[in-house]
Parts: sequence; C-alpha cells; structure tokens
Amino acid sequence: MSSKDRILARIRRAVPAGAVPPGAGPDAYADIPRDYLTVHGTRTAEERVDLLAANLAEYRAIVHRTDAEGLPQLLAHLLARRGAASVLVPPALPGAWLAATEATRVHDRADATAATPAALDRVDSVVTGCALAIAETGTIVLDGGPDQGRRRITLIPDHHICVIHVPGQVVDSIPQALPLLDPARPLTWISGPSATSDIELDRVEGVHGPRTLEVVLLTTGDAAQ
Repeated sequence: MSSKDRILARIRRAVPAGAVPPGAGPDAYADIPRDYLTVHGTRTAEERVDLLAANLAEYRAIVHRTDAEGLPQLLAHLLARRGAASVLVPPALPGAWLAATEATRVHDRADATAATPAALDRVDSVVTGCALAIAETGTIVLDGGPDQGRRRITLIPDHHICVIHVPGQVVDSIPQALPLLDPARPLTWISGPSATSDIELDRVEGVHGPRTLEVVLLTTGDAAQ
C-alpha cells in the first residue's frame, strides 16, 4: 500500500459513506467526529519555545534569542552582517526595534513609488512581527497585522527577519492555532526559507519568497496562550 493509499483510507474512515452528500456546504461537516489529538505531548512554556527553535532550525531558519533591551542591537547586527543598506518597515513596527541600525528605512505604503514589486525587490531586508508561531511544525503565521504589513513585503525581499514574542505568541499545534486566527485575514504560513525541490530532490531556495529567514525569539515574559 502506498502512502497515498494510506492517506485516502484514513480520510474515508473519518468520513463515513453517505455522511456528507455531494455538493454540501461547510455546515454539513459539523457532525464529523474530530476527536483526534490536538497536541502531541505535554510541555512547559520553555519546552514549547525550545521545540519551536529546534524545528525552525531544522527548516534552515536562523534562530536568535534576546530580550527587549538587546533587540535593537541584535537587529542592527543582523542587518549589518547581511550588508543591508535598506530595510522595509511595516506600518506599526515598534520604532525602538530599529533604533540602532543605520540601514535606510523604507516605510511600506508611505511612498507609492516604493511599493511596486520592482521597488520592493531592490530593498535588502524586511523586519516584521507575527501573529503566532506553532512549535510542533516550526511554523510562523503572519496575518497582515500592523507590525507585519502586506504579504508582498515579506515575500519579495530576499532577507526576512521575523520577531516572535515568547512564550506568549507560541502555541503547541495547528489545532491550537486555528481558533486564534481570523480566516478572513490574509494568512501567510512560513516554515523556513522559501524552497522547493525537483523530481531528483535537488533543493532550490528563494523560489516563492526570501532565501534567508532569521527568527528572533524575543523574551517578554508574557504568559503563553
């Protein structure tokens, strides 16, 4: 039996024959049993953040840790090490985050000529926050919030630095994350740098987004969600 056969068999077992008539709307699925595990294991907040860091690294993201006092210097160092002369800034990114960098700020939407895809492609880096992060999958979710900006500003520049408040913005699993997200918002799910593989599994990075993803785990002391 192939992996595809096993997956389809599980779906058929979960959706009994005749349970959902063809063409039925989303409400028809309300009675389907959803007693699957919502989290795999029990973790402390610290263990949850450590698992997130490990899975992000597994996906080739570069992970850093700091606190509020050290964040401006760390971001300045990361941008300087990258040689970034310009950095995209979402509308409500805290000003203190970039207080120590000498890179030129490019404020999204502040200048129409700076918001075109060609102009965004000339920006060296982008710094954003996030909506939340998922430890078990090493996934960051952006929802277009004020500290994240439009989806295009995190897809076009080749270098993305994403700041995650820990432990407050970290959940264990996707089932825990979904109720916290607004499906009407433009959700972008990121697990490592943009990459794809051809039929011979040769990995190519930067196809659909940044080739370099750096994640800063910002210790805030906020309670976990």
